Amino acid sequence: MRRVSLNERLAQDAEATAEIYVALFYIDHPQLDAPIRLSTDNTERLSDDPLMYGTRSTWMNSKPQKEPFLFVLASAVIPSDLEDAPAAGSFILENVDNEIAKLLRSFTNLATLHLAIVLASSPNLVEAEFRDMKITSADIDAGEVTIEFSREDIEDEKYPNGRMTKDRFPGLHR
Repeated sequence: MRRVSLNERLAQDAEATAEIYVALFYIDHPQLDAPIRLSTDNTERLSDDPLMYGTRSTWMNSKPQKEPFLFVLASAVIPSDLEDAPAAGSFILENVDNEIAKLLRSFTNLATLHLAIVLASSPNLVEAEFRDMKITSADIDAGEVTIEFSREDIEDEKYPNGRMTKDRFPGLHR
C-alpha cells in the first residue's frame, strides 16, 4: 500500500474537488543534451514569446525557475501497483510538431523515463512515483504519438553471471 497525502485523500473522498492530478515526465538519454521535462498540466504561463505553459517542481532535483516541466497535450496510463501486474504504462502525446517524431527516431537504444504523479496545488509533493522505466516503443501516426514504457525485463539479465570457462567452472571442463 502506498502512502498518500492528506490533500490527495480529501480529493479522492470528496464528491467534487478542484484538485487536478498532474503527471510529470523526466526523460533521459545519453544522446540528449539535457533531460526532457514534460507535464500534463498548464499550471502557469512560463513565457509570452513563444507562448509556453508548464509546471514548476523540484522533483528530480530540478530547479523550478530554470528547468520547468513543459506542458504537452498528453494522456497517461500509469503502471499498476498490483503485485501480479507488470510495471508498464504508456502515454499519448498529441503530434503537433514534426520534431517529436524526429527526436524519437534519432536513437536506437532505450531512453530512461521517470514518472511522478503530483497535485497541481502542490507540485513538489510526489503522490506516486515510478523511476527507472525504459521507453520500449513509440508508435507514431499523423495525430498522436503513443509511447510505451516498462521496467527492464528480467529475462535480459545475464544468468549465470560470468562465462563458463575452465577457471571459473572447472567441473564442467574435465
